[in-house]
Amino acid sequence: MGNTALTGKSWADRVFDFIVYLVVLIVIIVTIYPFLNVLAISLNDSVDSVRGGITIYPREFTWDNYLKIFTFSGLITGFKISALRTVAGTLLGLLSASMLAFTISRPDFQGRKFVSTFLAMTMYISGGLIPVYMLVKDLGMMNSFAVYIVPGLVSAFNVFVIRSFIDGLPYALQESAKLDGANDFTIYCRVILPLLKPALATISLFLAVGQWNAWFDTYLYNGSSPHLTTLQYELMKVLQTTTSGNGGDYRSNIASMASNQVSPESLKMAITIVVTVPILLVYPFIQKYFVKGMTLGAVKS
Repeated sequence: MGNTALTGKSWADRVFDFIVYLVVLIVIIVTIYPFLNVLAISLNDSVDSVRGGITIYPREFTWDNYLKIFTFSGLITGFKISALRTVAGTLLGLLSASMLAFTISRPDFQGRKFVSTFLAMTMYISGGLIPVYMLVKDLGMMNSFAVYIVPGLVSAFNVFVIRSFIDGLPYALQESAKLDGANDFTIYCRVILPLLKPALATISLFLAVGQWNAWFDTYLYNGSSPHLTTLQYELMKVLQTTTSGNGGDYRSNIASMASNQVSPESLKMAITIVVTVPILLVYPFIQKYFVKGMTLGAVKS
């Protein structure tokens, strides 16, 4: 009883805490181990990697795998296009979603119910892959960079998330700005946007990850345009080459590397790290706003 009174926790509470910590530890290990294993193989000597048995640290450390993958010209172009579409798609997606959310959040906007209903319908009803492909083709966006940005410019989910944050702000802020002579655009830029940092940070992470990881639109619309290839699409071609023998330009490169005692498995792991790390580096910069945004969204009524 004395120990319980001092610590404030009973024996049952301590057992429960131990189980919770154990489960969290297991989840962390299961989550991190595959990434560390891929990193270890990518930093290990290719010939030695064929033996297997590598866990979370390289047995024979080397940078050769990373030096070799950048001899693929498509990876350099893909990295540039992926970075460009991630930045442009995120900024334009935030701008369009926040402006539309601000519009339908206004009580004096007559068509707010119609627009909100129309947006909600798009979350449950889709024309399908073939109609979307025909639409993109008719709009003249085949083999163009615009196909990476325009079709997904407005997301109903993002609009509703941002609108919920705007609805939680006092409307008196907008009314007072109007009394000072501010127009709607000024209110949006000077009043609403600075208060939306947590919501915008949350949505920007979703948009950036989606743009960076996208490859299917490259396959559908820009597969015949090497200058518009993306990093994920190039990774897909490398994986296809090493697993099924297909992959076009990479087949001869990987075959020549194999003759020089370079393991395709190590190359795959190195490319996977190159594709994964850049988007991981974005999170620390927006973590503060992201956590705040998720917290505000959880406690709002």
